[in-house]
Parts: sequence; C-alpha cells; structure tokens
Amino acid sequence: MSLAQLHCTSAVPGADGSPVPGGPGFRFTALTPGVPESLLKEAEQLLGYEPPPGAPLRATAAELTSFPQSLSHSVLSDGSRLLARAVYAGADFTGVWGTFHAHAVRLPADAALSAGAPPISTWDSPQWVTGTPDGGTLPPLDRPPLSRGFDRRELESFAASRAPWLARFFAAVRGLAEEESAPRLVLVERNSADVARWIALACAVLPGASAHRLTFTTYTRRPQRAGQQIIGVLPDDARELTGLDHRYRVIDCTASRPTGAAGPGTSAGPGTSAGPGTSAGPGTSAGPGASAVDAWAETAAQIWLGRAPELFAEAATLPGAYFAPGPLAVVALCTGIAPGANGRTAAATWAYEHANALDAQRLEQLAEALTAPTADRGSAETAALARLFAVLGDRAPARTTAPLAALVLTEAVRNPAAGLELPALHIVSLPEDLKRRLADQLAPELRAGIADGAGPDLATSTAPASTASQAGTSRAAELLRVAELLGVDCADLLPGLARRLSRALIADPVSAYTSVVRTALEEYFDLRTTLLSELDALAADDPSAAARLFGRIDLPLTEVQAIPHLRMCAEVAGSAGPAVAAPENGDRLAVLRSVQRACGVSPFAEPLVLRTAVRLVWAEGAPTPGEARLMLAETGSDAHRTAGTWHTLVRAALEGPGDSPDSPGLAHDLLRGFREELEPRVRSALQLLEYAGELTAGRAAPGWTDRALALRAAAEPVEPGVLDQVFGALCRQLLSEQRPEGELYALVHSGDAELTAAYRRAAHDEPVRERLRTVPAFAAHCFTTWTALPGANKTWDETRAALLDKVLRPAVRALPAADVAAVERCLEGTGDRKAEEFRTWNRPGALGRLGIRFGTRTRP
Repeated sequence: MSLAQLHCTSAVPGADGSPVPGGPGFRFTALTPGVPESLLKEAEQLLGYEPPPGAPLRATAAELTSFPQSLSHSVLSDGSRLLARAVYAGADFTGVWGTFHAHAVRLPADAALSAGAPPISTWDSPQWVTGTPDGGTLPPLDRPPLSRGFDRRELESFAASRAPWLARFFAAVRGLAEEESAPRLVLVERNSADVARWIALACAVLPGASAHRLTFTTYTRRPQRAGQQIIGVLPDDARELTGLDHRYRVIDCTASRPTGAAGPGTSAGPGTSAGPGTSAGPGTSAGPGASAVDAWAETAAQIWLGRAPELFAEAATLPGAYFAPGPLAVVALCTGIAPGANGRTAAATWAYEHANALDAQRLEQLAEALTAPTADRGSAETAALARLFAVLGDRAPARTTAPLAALVLTEAVRNPAAGLELPALHIVSLPEDLKRRLADQLAPELRAGIADGAGPDLATSTAPASTASQAGTSRAAELLRVAELLGVDCADLLPGLARRLSRALIADPVSAYTSVVRTALEEYFDLRTTLLSELDALAADDPSAAARLFGRIDLPLTEVQAIPHLRMCAEVAGSAGPAVAAPENGDRLAVLRSVQRACGVSPFAEPLVLRTAVRLVWAEGAPTPGEARLMLAETGSDAHRTAGTWHTLVRAALEGPGDSPDSPGLAHDLLRGFREELEPRVRSALQLLEYAGELTAGRAAPGWTDRALALRAAAEPVEPGVLDQVFGALCRQLLSEQRPEGELYALVHSGDAELTAAYRRAAHDEPVRERLRTVPAFAAHCFTTWTALPGANKTWDETRAALLDKVLRPAVRALPAADVAAVERCLEGTGDRKAEEFRTWNRPGALGRLGIRFGTRTRP
C-alpha cells in the first residue's frame, strides 16, 4: 500500500520550505511525489485552521497546547478519503503570529486503519507531526497512521458526563447512517478532544463500514463551510447556524441540561420529543432521521451509561436490522441494564417476532427483566407483553411464562382502556398457587368488570353508545372466562351480563357477536341459556330486530329451552325470509303457519306467540282482508284478543282496497268477535263495510241511502277504501231495475257530493255500459232515471245531463233499430210520455237535448 502525504501551512514562503501552488496565505510545504494537481486543489478547500476567538496573540508554548485540534476525515471526489490533522503553530520564522500546520494522508476508499479501527482512533496518534519534515520531500506511507484509540473507561466516563445528550446524539448518528440527506450533526464543546470522544462514541455504536465512512471534523470556525457529517465547534461559532434547523442538528453540551433529557440510569420515556440540541443552542430542529428519541437511541445511551459497550456487537448477532431497537434492548435487559419503556416495548415486540432466536435461559432472563416492577409501563408496552405471552404460552415452561401471565392479566383486568386481549387460554397452564394469588388480587376487578361491562375508563369514552356497549359486553364476556379459569364465582352476575349482551346483539349483531362472546357462549351453558331467554323476551317486543339478528350472525339455539319467539325469528330469517319480504312470491299465510309451527307452542296456550308471528310476517303492514278473515277463522277471536292482534285484523278491514270482496265479510266477523273492544268510530266504519255486503247480497232493507249516510257520519273520518266499498255497493243497487221506490229521491235530495260522484262513477263502469248495449229494458230504466227530478239541485242536474250525454247516448246510438224500438216499447209502458221524450232526445241535433233539459218533472 502506498499512501500519499501532504503538509501545508499558512506561513510566508521561506519559513519551512519552498513555495508550491496554493492560495494566498496557504501553501503546501511537503508532498509525496505524484500527487495530482486536482487533489491539491480539493485538499486546499479541506485543510485550514483559524484560531478560536479571543485566543492570545502571542501564545506561549504552554498556551499552544490548549488550542483546539482539528482532526478531520473527508471524502474526496474520486471516492478516496483525506484524513488530516491541523493545529495552531504560533509565529513563523519572521515572527508573524497566526500560522497553522496541517498534516494529511490520502486513504483509498477501501483502506482500513490498523486493527480495523475507525479514523477517529488516530486522535493523538504519534504519526501526526506539527511541522514540515526536513527536505520537503516525503516518502509514501506503507500503512495508515497508527491508531491509539480511546480508552474504554475514558469513553464510559465521558458518556456518563454527557448523559443528558446521549440519546439525542445517538438518534442523530443513526439518522446520518441511514439517510444521506440527514441534517449534519454539530457538536458544541469547549474542548475539541471532547468532540473527538463524541465521534468515538458514534463509531462504537455504528456498524464497522458505517464507522469507517463517517466523516467529521473536530474543530472549525466556519461550520457552514464544513462538508463533513459531524462538525465540532466552539460555543461562539454555533451562533451562525441559527435559523438553519433543516440543515443542522445542534447538540450544545456547553448549555444547561436539555428539558426532558435522560440522566444516568434513566430513560427519556415514551413520547419524549427528540428536538436536538438544547433550548440555548441554535439550530435545534431534529430534521429528517431524528424526529424523536427512538428506542434504539435510548437503549444505546443506557448501554453506555451501564458501561457495557460490548453489547452492541452481541446485539448484531441477533436477527433484525442493525438499528432495530429490539435486539439491542434484549441484550441490555438480559445483562441487567434498564433501557426504559420504549426499549422494553421494543424488546418484547422483537421477542414475540423471534421467539425461537433465544435459548431457554436467555428467554427466562428476558421475561424476568420485562416483568420487573417499574413506574413508567404504558399501554404499548403492556400490549407487547401480551403478544409475547400469547406466543410463549404454549412453548415456554411455566417458570418463564408465569411472570408474564401475572403482569399481562393484571394489566388487562385493571386497565380496560388499554384494549388488551385477556390471555384466558393460557391461564389453564399456570401453577395453581399463582392462580389462587391472581384470583385473590383480581376478584374485585373481575366482578366489577362483569357487572358493568365497561370499567372506569370506558365510562368517559367518546365512542357512540352502541359501540361502547358492544365493547363492554365483549370485555365482560372475556372477564367471565378469566374469572371461571381462576375460580372466581360470578354466577350471580350472569343475568345482568346476559341482559346487556342481548341488547347489544339486537342493536348491532355483527359488532357485538365477537369471537370472545362466541367462545364464552360455547363454554358456559348458564350464560347461553340466560342470554337466549333475554333474547326471547326482546324478540317478543321487536321480532323484526331479532329476525335481523339471525340473518346476520349464526347464533345456535338450545334444543331443550322454551324460547318460542326466538325460534320464530330464526325461522323467518331462514327459508321463509324471501316469502315475507316479497308477498307476491309466496303465500304469507303458509309462512305464518310455518312460523307458528317452529315456535313449538300453540297460540291457544300462549297467545303472545300469535302476535310475534303476525309481526314477523307483516311487520308494520297489515294483511289483506282475505288473509285476515282466514287468520280469524283458523285461530278464533280469543287468541287474537289476548295477543292484541285483533287491531291488525281491524286494520286489514279498514285499510283494504275498495273493491275487496272479503272486506264486508271480515267486518261482519270482527263486529261479532270484538264488539266490546271496538271504539264507536271504528265500529261504525266496520258497520259500513258490513252494510256494503248486505247491499251487494240484496239483503238490505229499503232506506239504503239514509242508512249509508248515517253510518258514514258516525264513522268520520272514514277510510277511503271503506267509503269506496259502501258507496260502490249502494250505487250499483241504485242503478239496478229493482231499486225500491224513493231511493233515487233520497239520493238526489241528499245533495251529498261524494255519494253523487260515486253514483256517476258507477254509471261509467263497463258492466253498466255493457247492459246498456245488450238489455233494452235497462236502457229504458236508465233513461227514466236520468231524466227524472230535473231542477232538484244543481249537482243532480249536472250529473244526469252528463250521464245522458256521455253514457246513455253513445250506447243508444250504437243499438240496432230493433233494440231502439224495444227501448221505446219499454218506455211506452210507463204511461208518462217517456217514449216521446226518448224519441225527441234521441233525435239528431240540438233540439233533442234541449227537449230533455227543459223536460217535465217525472216521478222517480
């Protein structure tokens, strides 16, 4: 190996050799032959020295030794490196003060120092000289400068003296190693030797290659001109970095202790901000790569404070990335060093992910260290311990898992806000004495959690009430499993838990039916039967909600339990569901019968099942009048009366369509079966429907119009279908040839607009038109009726005129001559000149219409 050397100074020519190319006040005084000009120009920018501010103008020999030394390691443009030391030299041969001397060695990119030591180990190496060798010509070096390094105890003591800044320093160093764009690290110290010690600490925690590539300078007056990764400055020179937080991370060790910094043997704690530097120093932004004091940096600091730097090499042998905090925290814990809450969390997480990487002894040491009493254990750490216990529960001996089980179980029970899964499955394998101890300690919390399903922390939750309820019942079911395994008696709490769980399942089946709840129901028969009884009661109140429950979750029902309402809901959620949802696709009465069979209880023995069945099939709607009449016939009035479903039957009658043939019969049955229960208005409305049936069947006594109008007045407000039904039946009878004497008079002189309109609509019906075209006697009857009582009132005059013009005239005009003659013969039999009036009316032109308009009054 042939390494080029360079010596340079700021002394005037003649002081220690002939001048060579260089800038003003700068010249190379000795070079290894063959050094290219390009290297000299690049080195000129890297080599230099300015004495500190306030330095004595004429320093004595003793004072010269106190001046800062600048040991620098820089990367050149060709990939090689320049390792150099610059010192203040005092006065030159002319007596001019302020000169310096720099000695540099060019290292190939892959060259290593003796014993693989990093470049910082050449601090105070005897091969660095403070003056130019005689002759100015230097032979090539066959090896890099010898490294003296730093004594381990010296670095350990130095680390202890800088404890407040250690974690932040290591976080910044990690950023330099991981990100090329990371901010440069500026170390503010009064002594450049302390900067060198900082750099030695950095190299001790970095991988070998990163330590060799780390660039630095232990002293400069111009930090913004320094291109190295770590820059050492005096306090006065750090001020120029103010406002450059995005480029520099400043750690000022000459200022007061930083807020929140960790002292010896302590941790910054979870969530501690990693703002670099201190409140007194400039450039305090952490910048990229060092936004927080991470677990790795905290642990690295604690390892140095624990005087065990050999653990870095040991951690490197474990699985995981070099800067992963887990391996480092694991070896620290196993050695008795406390890495803080972040480190413990990282160790537990790493052990969970690499459970097979540690032998039994190391695993036991780790478990013991992780579960040692501490005041700063947070929810993240507890969750990591819970995961570790879950993975170790089946593979590690009880002496290893018992401490973890006790800690995780206690935290999970006492701190519900942590959201830990209770490790019920592995509790079975715990020693009996530990189970008894845990039962004694946790019984109050277990019972309280099962009783209220939440706990003190969930009581103030901002989650929606339904969400909090579901979380609470799931946790209560979890606590019940733990209590059962620990032997804590909670039988008296089952009814309350079942009640809350039933409501949560009805509100949101999918969210409430968690795996924990399913397991608890499978394992505890008493809880399952109590829950199903509660659900049965809720199903009786809201069967649709219970049916939705079975449509969304698979909740098994017991074979021996009498839960009729719940069984009907399960039936509807199965094959019967589509028929209920789409009545046109199925027979709803068949569905009703199927649902009733599924409940296993007769509606005569327990009428309330009838109510549930009806609400399941028709929900908030009503059956058709035909369906309702069959239901009443099959079940009888007593069951419907007790179940309250007679209201649904009444709705079916009153809300049915106006042309339903079953409505009058249903009304008759309801009046007979529920006369005492019907209020007056409803009774009158049903009587209207019943009367419509009597009219249609021809059983109604004369006085139709007066009877219908009287019933309507008592039933106001009358449902549209009811009115259509009775007025339709009445008007069809009024249009018939068998109409009793006086009925038309009653219609006309009632002046009832609705009834008259119904009469007009009935006359327009196709059956009426068809009879007019085919039965001459009916045509004669209609002519007689519609020409009767002219001038009785405006409504009747408008109605009869419209019927003559729009209904009768088109029908008569379409009749053959023989049928027209038959109509005339029928009218001649009345003896009231109706035949002559008909001929006049039927004559083409306006005269016929005028004749009818001003016709004589005819007896109806």
